[in-house]
Amino acid sequence: MPPFSFLKPFLFSKPFIKFISFQCLIKLERPAQKNTLVAYQLAFDLYENAPQEFLEQLKELLFKKEDSPENEETKPSPEINNLKSILSGEETIKHHMQFLIKNNHTDMLILKNIKDVVRGSCAHNATVIANGLMHTGTTCDDFLRENLDWISKATNWNKFNAVASLGLIHKGHEREARKILDPYLPRGDVDPYGFKEGGSLYAYGLIHANHGNQSVINYLTDQLNKATTSAVRHGGCLGLGLAALGTRSVKIYEHLRECLYSQNEAVSGEGAGIAMGLVLAGSMNQSAFDEMRSYILDTQHDKIQRGLRTGIAMLAYGMLEKAEPWIEILESFHSESIMRQTAVCMIAMAYAGSGNAEVVKRLLEKVAADPSSDVKRFATIAIGFVLSGNPELCLSHTGMLFEHFNGHIRYGAAIALGIACAGSGYKESVSRLGPLLQAKENFVRQGALIALSFVLIQHTESTCSNVVEFRKTITKTITEKSEDTITKFGAFVAQGILDAGGRNVAFSLHNRDGQPDMPSVLGTFVFLHHWYWHSLTHFISLAFQPTCLIGLNKGLKMPKIVFRCNTKASYFAYPPPLEDKKKEVEKVEVAVLSTTNKKKGGEEEEGTRTRKNGS
Repeated sequence: MPPFSFLKPFLFSKPFIKFISFQCLIKLERPAQKNTLVAYQLAFDLYENAPQEFLEQLKELLFKKEDSPENEETKPSPEINNLKSILSGEETIKHHMQFLIKNNHTDMLILKNIKDVVRGSCAHNATVIANGLMHTGTTCDDFLRENLDWISKATNWNKFNAVASLGLIHKGHEREARKILDPYLPRGDVDPYGFKEGGSLYAYGLIHANHGNQSVINYLTDQLNKATTSAVRHGGCLGLGLAALGTRSVKIYEHLRECLYSQNEAVSGEGAGIAMGLVLAGSMNQSAFDEMRSYILDTQHDKIQRGLRTGIAMLAYGMLEKAEPWIEILESFHSESIMRQTAVCMIAMAYAGSGNAEVVKRLLEKVAADPSSDVKRFATIAIGFVLSGNPELCLSHTGMLFEHFNGHIRYGAAIALGIACAGSGYKESVSRLGPLLQAKENFVRQGALIALSFVLIQHTESTCSNVVEFRKTITKTITEKSEDTITKFGAFVAQGILDAGGRNVAFSLHNRDGQPDMPSVLGTFVFLHHWYWHSLTHFISLAFQPTCLIGLNKGLKMPKIVFRCNTKASYFAYPPPLEDKKKEVEKVEVAVLSTTNKKKGGEEEEGTRTRKNGS
């Protein structure tokens, strides 16, 4: 059994939290160095596995003495301070960021070549998003700085997305977040539309995703309350949802609910619905479920319905059979497609990573029987979430769907297989996805491109030879003038995912222990709603995990260690950088006209006569 898989039934019980805190303190109070290191490792594992609410309760119990005035007796020891730093995530985030900055191998020529062929606002938007994904966590914004005039062409929601991409680039750079975003954050008189300001609040949430302290949450809440435009409210809602992800704070939920109810505006309502689900993820909050479900039926805005659909599904994250009563209620609305979609999405979230065969069977029945193409698509994608981390089983269940006449089912099958085979380089899945690149439907081709990037991320020619051909396919799709815009968008996103984090991150829905990772699952789930709204593409960054192994000593410093590896360096090598093809000037032989020859001949004869006369 993987570590910490036994925690779920007890995770939020007071006795269990006290038990964990006492174990940490017992280890630290014993003089043996081994015990201190065990306590540190326990804290690192807890930060990686536990949601924000659990960690906050644990820190409160461990460090409550620090609230009293310091003296020599109550002053915390260095070990306690280190433990606090680990549990707060500061150490993990710091070392991951240093790794991504130091080892950034993004090929800037790829971005330059893409920029040179971009035509139209959609491709411009996709290029900026791809740049953000490629530089996630590296703090390298050179492409934006070197192309300010080109970036300034972004308007309306493209401007929103461009500013939000700074949150991808500086993900984890929390101490400097306000300083970096200062030129864009709301202050005084807001732009009449507020796209820049809204994007900055979204970026602020992305930087602090799943790690928002009280100061960050207070700032975003305050800005949301002051917002006067739908773009600012939308960015504020998404940013607040990201920063408070998994906190299960009813107070934050109520702020978001107020934004939804008081405005009844489509765009900000969609953001509020998603954020409400992020904050209460896995809480099974009955009152929230009832309120959100009722509002779906009351509102006439499709965007609000979609946002609430996403949010409701996340309430049941990881709850398995406990979510069944809610699923039955949602399925009972036979005439409401949006409710049946919500039921399918809830199944995906409740059973993510469980591998439950009965659930997969139920989903396949919905694929076959439901009259709505949206329900069919979501049901097919849900199979990928349930069977994530099990490529062979997912392929056996979805293999027949790749030949289906309904394009929505084929799109869902592609995404499902991509999720289940994430980072595996599984050749059978690549061979299944390849033919979909030639599908007649543009959205199916888009799905195949994104799914292949899920499968082939972090792979080289040595580990999976298909990646070389896939890179060529992406370039061809982007540069071909005749290619459809929707397919092109998929190619841009696929390029960003394939080279994400400076080519130093993997895409996975599971942590190192093999357990479903909440931010990764929720981030991928929201990302897939870029089908409706491109601004949600940024959420895929929550599923990016740095591919590094960091060893620390008792002082939380990295010692100098030399490892011996018997595998060839080419096995782990970064893809070779593109070479800038310079246009060579060819020497062309000048055509000599007959009149020119006659003229030259006449001049030569005249010169000969002159020399004779002169002699």
